[in-house]
Amino acid sequence: MTHVEDELTSQPECWTRAASEAADHAGALPAPGERVALVGCGTSYFMAQAAAALREGAGQGETDAFAASEFPDGRPYDRVVALTRSGTTTEVLDLLGRLKGRIRTTAITADPDTPVRTAADDLAVLAYADERSVVQTRFATTALTLLRAHLGLHPHAAVTDARTALAEPLPEGTVGRGQFTFLGRGWTVGLANEAALKMREAALAWAEAYPAMEYRHGPISVSTTGTVTWMLGDAPDGLAEQVGATGALWIAGDLDPLAELVRAQRLAVAVAASRGLDPDRPRHLTRSVILAP
Repeated sequence: MTHVEDELTSQPECWTRAASEAADHAGALPAPGERVALVGCGTSYFMAQAAAALREGAGQGETDAFAASEFPDGRPYDRVVALTRSGTTTEVLDLLGRLKGRIRTTAITADPDTPVRTAADDLAVLAYADERSVVQTRFATTALTLLRAHLGLHPHAAVTDARTALAEPLPEGTVGRGQFTFLGRGWTVGLANEAALKMREAALAWAEAYPAMEYRHGPISVSTTGTVTWMLGDAPDGLAEQVGATGALWIAGDLDPLAELVRAQRLAVAVAASRGLDPDRPRHLTRSVILAP
């Protein structure tokens, strides 16, 4: 079993622990009414997108999400939350350094024995969700589970659905396709972005992601009989029929959207295997991006 597969299958246990410990981290996480920005790089950025949409949608305060390298320094926030598995990513550490003494910062990390310990004002440590793999799976979804639970939005069914996502066969006819499109709405747009990233990282696959309503505004034109179009969350009316008319294989996500992401992670590993690739050694990637000064 690859590191990715091992870490992927441990997600239900990680989510259960994160939800049970959310109250212990409450002091480090955004309070209702705070103006908040969530930042990250790669997978962590997409989890930030999902968490920001959930928080603002729950009426807990204005919440934005940015790639750490694109943070608008002039904006006033009460707190900036950085998601960083390794605690060493250059763009995250640079941003935390710029904000020191001006804006309260929190880092959600898997490894506190890294520069992020002193770079951030507060830490939420998920050491049990740390990973050996380059391709992130369980840390990202566990961090999002922590934030969902902190917001009171973690459904008990999510863990049950994750176990289902791990146990059931992948949708028939997906592994051999040449193009993968993931769609989301609201907070699941971030999940769709992450699902597509997993396909690119692990399987070198042609993968895209869009807000579901935007998919009709051009991107649907590239869908063919070789396409899988996978909806994370509830689909807009009529979209399944429109996708079907292109010849693409429509997958309606009927599990909790975070559990649907687990299914997409499994698909990425399966496609990689079908192409003779090792998902533990993705091309041109390292576990943490550390830029030379």
